[in-house]
Order: sequence, then structure tokens, then C-alpha cells
Amino acid sequence: MSIRHGLLALLERGPRYGSQLRTEFESRTGSTWPLNVGQVYTTLARLERDGLVAPGGEDAAGHTLYAITETGRTELREWYERPVDRANPPRDELSIKLAMAVGAPGVDIRAVIQSQRHATIKAMQDYTRLKATALAAVERGQSRERDDLAWLLVLEQLIFQTEAEARWLDHCESRLVRLSSPADGRAAPEPPQAADTPAPTPAATTTTAATDRPRTARTRRA
Repeated sequence: MSIRHGLLALLERGPRYGSQLRTEFESRTGSTWPLNVGQVYTTLARLERDGLVAPGGEDAAGHTLYAITETGRTELREWYERPVDRANPPRDELSIKLAMAVGAPGVDIRAVIQSQRHATIKAMQDYTRLKATALAAVERGQSRERDDLAWLLVLEQLIFQTEAEARWLDHCESRLVRLSSPADGRAAPEPPQAADTPAPTPAATTTTAATDRPRTARTRRA
């Protein structure tokens, strides 16, 4: 997550002080990635060191304000235009956990998968409920519509992500079943899916509408 560029984007709207930046960042992302004030001021110090922001005086309450520089605006424009680099993906705890569980003594990897699937489906339901609320706020055109729309986009990304994770868990379990088939070549039966587990959906047929209606919870169509 680029806190650095997120703060630059907020400062492009006008000078801000540290606590204000934290509040606006969390409002824009629905507190999905909470910040503490220490992180904000550490990042601001680095941005100032690199010439991307500069002190912008004080407000009426005596808060030190920071303003984006022209160099900072250039950096921000380049960030918007530059694709996110996927060559070095971040470490994913779930992938690491399953990789380590394979062949680990005393570990029932299918139980690990089932437990995670249950948590993933619950997260999908929670995100879907939050999406309905955010969508209603956007449609009402309230004063914070920009933040509500930003939060809506974040929620939809989280819904897509949890749907993909659920399908990947189904795939992992099926893979384990195939690899543990009896030596005589007869296929082992497919494991029964939990009642709240969605059936895997082919990527080619997954649509936004499907995302708006997870298998275990229905919401209004976007």
C-alpha cells in the first residue's frame, strides 16, 4: 500500500496537517487500511526530505500544515499513470499457511481449508452488506459522495478478492483429493462442500452482477 502517494493525493486538494490527513485517508478507504499519526508524520518527513511536500504555515488552531510541491504533483501524476507492479507480489499469509501445511505432521490441511472457507464467505457477506450501505449513500448524493464512491470501489475490490479466494480454496481441496486418489486409479469422491460455500464460478462468466449477489447474501443490484 502506498501511503506516500495516498498522502500526496490528499495534499493536492489543499494544505493539510497530520491528523487531518489520517482522518481523510481512512474516510476515503473506509478504514480498510488504518493509519496512526506516527506513520503519517514519518511519511510527511520523508516527502519533505524528497522535495515532494513543504511546510505550508499553520492553521487558526496552530496545526502545522503541509503543502504539495510541483515536484510532488509530477510524482503524483506519474503514480496515477504507472501500472501497479505485480512482479513482486506481497506475501500472502493464507498461501504461506497452506504451503507449509502440505505434508506437515498432525495437520489436517482439508480442515484448514474448510475453516478458512467459512471465514472467507463470512467476510464476503459483510463486505456485501457494507456495499449496499455505501451504494445507497452515493445514490442519495450526500455531501460526502466522493468519499462514499471511493469506499464503494474499495468494497467491490474486496468482494472480488474474497470471491476469488473462495474459488481458489475449492480448487486447493479438489487438487488434494485428486492427488490422494487410490493407487488403483479410481478417483476418490469429491469432498462435500459446506452449506454456505459458493460453487466455483468460471472466470469467463463472472460478472459484476454476480459479485453484487454473493451466493449466501443478496443485495441490491449495482
